[in-house]
Amino acid sequence: MTVVDRSIINLVLKECHDSPFSGHLSEDRTREKTKACIWWPMWQKDVAEYCKTCDRCQKANKYTGKGLGNMIKIQEPSRTWEIFHMDLVTGLPPGGDRSYNAFLVIFERFSNTPIFLSCHKDDTAMDTALLIWNRVISWTAYHPQADGLDERMNQTLEDMVRRFCAYGLELKDFDGFTHYWCTILPALELAYKTSIHASTNQTPAILEKGWNHKLPQDSLTKELIGIHPRAAIYKEMLEKARNHEVRCMEEPFAYAKDKWDKSHATPDFKVGI
Repeated sequence: MTVVDRSIINLVLKECHDSPFSGHLSEDRTREKTKACIWWPMWQKDVAEYCKTCDRCQKANKYTGKGLGNMIKIQEPSRTWEIFHMDLVTGLPPGGDRSYNAFLVIFERFSNTPIFLSCHKDDTAMDTALLIWNRVISWTAYHPQADGLDERMNQTLEDMVRRFCAYGLELKDFDGFTHYWCTILPALELAYKTSIHASTNQTPAILEKGWNHKLPQDSLTKELIGIHPRAAIYKEMLEKARNHEVRCMEEPFAYAKDKWDKSHATPDFKVGI
């Protein structure tokens, strides 16, 4: 075993930790390599400090503790069309009179109301803004605020389109391919709006407008359905439905936050020198 002078300790530690033959390994392994051949007073403390402050190790080491940061609740809407999500789904065959190859998914967060718009994947920001203006802002009483994406809505819509275009018999050309997927987007939008949402036990149409849209199958019954109630009753019903929606949005977040926070820790960052 060699005893070294403190003046060359940094050089020794560099060889025992930083070199390719040492591999920037852990403090324990660096200590064992050092212990096997070299000694100096308080060498274990020096090895620990050197490994702890190694810049390359701090950048490359994978954090194995609890995830940092507790879940923070994002802004919740207080009325319909105050906040909506949007995303672009691409990779579709050209369809429609303008050879659309994508669709824009707009998802109203309060009532879960979707809007599906045919577009092009290379549309500019101005083109997209005009789509939103013509179909969303000019159709609603409030100025909406975009807030993130909703991948689940995209997946649902993609599944609906796939069932009709890839596996169904509808809208096929002579070669067996479907290029007119955009013609069924309004029908799929209506189908989603009039279907009960799992998190609210209401349809998006009920929460947005207070009544369900009539569907073709409604004409099969002789009894009139969906008769508009008196104004006072309608207002009370709509208010109750929206208050219920607010509670439904809070409960899943509280459950998700509890599960998240159990496996995450609040980081205690210290100011560097």
